[in-house]
Amino acid sequence: MPTPHPPRARRLAWASRNFRIQTAATVISGLGNAGAPIATAFAVLGNGGSTAEVGYVTAARLLPTVLFLVLGGTLADRLPRHHIMVAANLFSAAAQAVLAALVLAGTVQLWQLLLLSAAGGAGYALYSPAAGGMIMQAAPQEHAARAFSVFRMSQNAAQIGGAALGGLLTTAVGPGWVLALDALCFLAAAALRFLLEAETAPAPTGGGMLRDLREGWQEFASRRWLWVIVLQFAVLVACVNAVEAVYGPAYANAYLGGAADWGLAMSAYGVGLVVTGLLMVRWRPRRILLVGNWGVFLFGVPALALAVHAPLPLLVAAMFLSGVGVTVFGVNWMVALQQEVPEEMFSRVSAYDELGSYSLAPIGTALAGPAAVALGLSGALWACAGLCLLLSVAVLIDPQVRRLSRREPRRSTADAPVPADEPAPAP
Repeated sequence: MPTPHPPRARRLAWASRNFRIQTAATVISGLGNAGAPIATAFAVLGNGGSTAEVGYVTAARLLPTVLFLVLGGTLADRLPRHHIMVAANLFSAAAQAVLAALVLAGTVQLWQLLLLSAAGGAGYALYSPAAGGMIMQAAPQEHAARAFSVFRMSQNAAQIGGAALGGLLTTAVGPGWVLALDALCFLAAAALRFLLEAETAPAPTGGGMLRDLREGWQEFASRRWLWVIVLQFAVLVACVNAVEAVYGPAYANAYLGGAADWGLAMSAYGVGLVVTGLLMVRWRPRRILLVGNWGVFLFGVPALALAVHAPLPLLVAAMFLSGVGVTVFGVNWMVALQQEVPEEMFSRVSAYDELGSYSLAPIGTALAGPAAVALGLSGALWACAGLCLLLSVAVLIDPQVRRLSRREPRRSTADAPVPADEPAPAP
């Protein structure tokens, strides 16, 4: 007789070795990464810096991310992705270790914060497209929604623990130790990713990197639903980064209990990510981008809560709802990319996606401080909340966003992708 409950190993048979290793490494690096922005922001504030300087340091990290993402995507479609991820993790570990040493010594200066934050951004730019291509390839398409939900749940669980631990450690022992922990997490993640097996995806043929860049751009630009969403996120990410990296810490420092309270709020965001991930394991909405965009409506809720000077419990609830929205969008977005983009183009299209989405983030964070001076902190927060709501409505004008539907997995790599001007019909 068959057993009523199959063994866990059988239930997780769809999770390949690479998927498991990459997920575990992402959790480890995520623990450090969730606390590092809190530590960096309070390192600036604790050193006598202003809200504007917090924005400048955040922008310094984002600028090289924007500049080098396309290069990272091209390399990731030409070279073994796991080698690129290991090298990027080691580079980031070194940058965070130096920053931690300077903060612990009490000698850190603004130019050093800017330079080392920029180094971290460059490391991320090389890592992210390779990581995106690896996880899309490691997830079987027939189990894509389940795989991406499990991956994001694991990633987001690290966000909860990392943000809470980062906030508490920043308050208890200072930001330098949180940055040192981030460096150790990068080292551990690099050691795990060293064990990843080489992918079987075909390397781009002939023509050099310029041809690869052009082919990636053509693949990206040929799908209107893709670049419409990316244009939406160019502004959304700038607003959300300004709220989470600049306005949130400044508000917590002035009106709440400082780093510990902001860490609690960020943990609630992580809880929203994980709880919704459990739902997304089984939920397979037909209109993947339409449903995903309903989640985007929640992105501006934290800015709204801060704008009305909500007490900590309401701010925690707002951050939770924001996490719900991010997971609803994120899982459906990954399903859409894996379904519509050829495997050999994953990393390049992912790079153009992130490039567009982050393109305004350095400007947004750099201007966050001056905007708070000009409009007042509440006025700047109202502007962020309003933009998030407006863009969530505007993107639904495009019929491809509304109609792009889940379809059966491609049976072979020879299957033709959906034409750019004709989203897949609803089943």
